[in-house]
Amino acid sequence: MRTDGGHGGGAGRVNAPGADAPAAGDGGHDLRHHGDAEVRDDGSALTDLAVNVRAGTPPPWLRERIAASLTGLAAYPDGRAARAAVAARHGLPVERVLLTAGAAEAFVLLARALKVRRPVVVHPQFTEPEAALRDAGHTVDRLLLRAEDGFRLDPAAVPEDADLVVIGNPTNPTSVLHPAASIARLARPGRVLVVDEAFMDAVPGEREALAGRTDVPGLVVLRSLTKTWGLAGLRVGYVLADPGTVEELERAQPLWPVSTPALAAAEACVSSQALAEAAHAAHRIAADRAHLVAGLREFACDGLYVVEPSEGPFVLVRLPRAAAVRRHLRDLGFAVRRGDTFPGLDEDWLRIAVRDRTTVNRLLQAVDRAITLSRD
Repeated sequence: MRTDGGHGGGAGRVNAPGADAPAAGDGGHDLRHHGDAEVRDDGSALTDLAVNVRAGTPPPWLRERIAASLTGLAAYPDGRAARAAVAARHGLPVERVLLTAGAAEAFVLLARALKVRRPVVVHPQFTEPEAALRDAGHTVDRLLLRAEDGFRLDPAAVPEDADLVVIGNPTNPTSVLHPAASIARLARPGRVLVVDEAFMDAVPGEREALAGRTDVPGLVVLRSLTKTWGLAGLRVGYVLADPGTVEELERAQPLWPVSTPALAAAEACVSSQALAEAAHAAHRIAADRAHLVAGLREFACDGLYVVEPSEGPFVLVRLPRAAAVRRHLRDLGFAVRRGDTFPGLDEDWLRIAVRDRTTVNRLLQAVDRAITLSRD
């Protein structure tokens, strides 16, 4: 069974943990490594292309809304208004909404609250879902999508007896946007289908979104307000699911899990003003991403391959000596995300966040230099 996203036939491989993994059962991947590790300590002065939070955020109006909430810190958090605002944003009753301390908390709640026998995580993707399931004592199977297939999902490759399936859309780190119809085909009676849509608001028109759908059995959609609005330090996200699942997850939460400032941010970020701003930002990100991808294609003669079409606020690339290129990029002032901590990828892969054209042009010059240095 393959774990490297490499060559071979078929649409993917289901990898039972332990088949080719060390005792920890994680296949040797550091599931707790995230992009922020690239810009801590000695990386704090680097141009950050490792973290997928939109640059220049939070905007001033959002900071003001959050600051205004500080006068109410003496009272316990009351999430009713924010919950109602999120529900209205997606055209759902409030019973289908659960506010969380970021999408990461939702993965922990799902792992702890749901009684499942065979969870399957579709990789490469954000590693916290699998890490949370393992921490809760679950044995996790992996469906590994592969580069030669464009990291596209074949719903038939998911084991029929999987009673929990987790997939990202658009997927981190591949930037692949799966058709909503393909993901909906994964739904089955008795199966929980978890779709991580943390980056969907960075997709123009949020096409292929499943948030707001009530016709897909077992559907659980996760959203994060961290990425688009620059709120990684505040921790705010939400779950959209049937009322029974919401109740189960809510029982697993600690009391008052979302702070008053985070609730204020959640309510503000689903306002009509915020949605219009996010839609504008999504189109700008798409244009900047096209500029980045076009520049990276120029290095095809050096063996660089870009996963396309890319639809998220980041791109995934494979190139020879990627680990050395990444080190040289750090020396040249840029932090990019290593790919080898994602199941299905290895050290030949890097993830690069989309930034403005000026930053991208500087990066492309640095990539040219780093590739040359990596040959020495």
